[in-house]
Amino acid sequence: MSRYAFDWVDAFTTRAFGGNGCVVVHGADGLSVSDRLALVRETSLSECAYVVASDVADFGARYYLADREILMAGHPTVATVASLVDRGMVDLSSGRASFTLEVGAGVLPIEVVEQADGAMVTMTQPAPQFGRVVAPERIAALVSLDTDDIVGTPQVVSTGTPFCIAVIKDKAALKRARLNHDLFAEMNPPGTARADLIEPFLVTLGGETAEGDTFSRLLLPPPMPPEDPFTGSATGCMAAYLWHHGLIDAEFVAEQGHWMGRPGRADVRLLGPREAPTGVRVGGQGYVLMRGTLDLPGT
Repeated sequence: MSRYAFDWVDAFTTRAFGGNGCVVVHGADGLSVSDRLALVRETSLSECAYVVASDVADFGARYYLADREILMAGHPTVATVASLVDRGMVDLSSGRASFTLEVGAGVLPIEVVEQADGAMVTMTQPAPQFGRVVAPERIAALVSLDTDDIVGTPQVVSTGTPFCIAVIKDKAALKRARLNHDLFAEMNPPGTARADLIEPFLVTLGGETAEGDTFSRLLLPPPMPPEDPFTGSATGCMAAYLWHHGLIDAEFVAEQGHWMGRPGRADVRLLGPREAPTGVRVGGQGYVLMRGTLDLPGT
């Protein structure tokens, strides 16, 4: 029997059952990939995080979906750091801390600032890579919308994990969006590399609350849950797209998950000029909902 300490953290929120949940498993170097994937399926979460040793950073973590590893993910990063802070593994005696976290995509600079309602975790995502553009009619068909519901030209953007950013004309259209699973499978056949995946991240300008500047949805295919409550990596990609195309200011508040009853918020700041952004700072808070021990026989 092997035992692993874990925390269940709701990321990009300050309250229980908000934002996006993530189980963070500590000391997970010896935990097999099959068990890592099985835990994601057991929790019915979109991702779980596994804290491991690192030779190049202060901490290491690896993130997994239900069927594969994902090299960079935003809400598991916030959840991992919130868990480290909650367990006293990050020194916040001065009210703030800076350190590095190695994930599958590389090393992320992390800043934590103690606030009255909990620690604010900010990751600096790498300089965005702007990939191929996708015809608006293809994305519209993929999410069951009309072509004129899409503003501009969708484009694949990556700040560690690629997403196809599509601006939707209004919230009424965004609410109508439904993922066409058959078309998704046709556009992303088995074996498609993550870099070639067409996974639309849908965004409207204007938040769901008075504080928000954008509101987004990420619709997911099986075996994942049908929708992600908050997607920190895609938020970085979306921010780079909007900034690059002159649609948003360098600092803004991104909102997601409110229509699912799991409101989430990220404070975003773009680095560098519009024509060539050098990075994206995405900040959020985490609420540790559960603490416990994972027992796995035979590992």
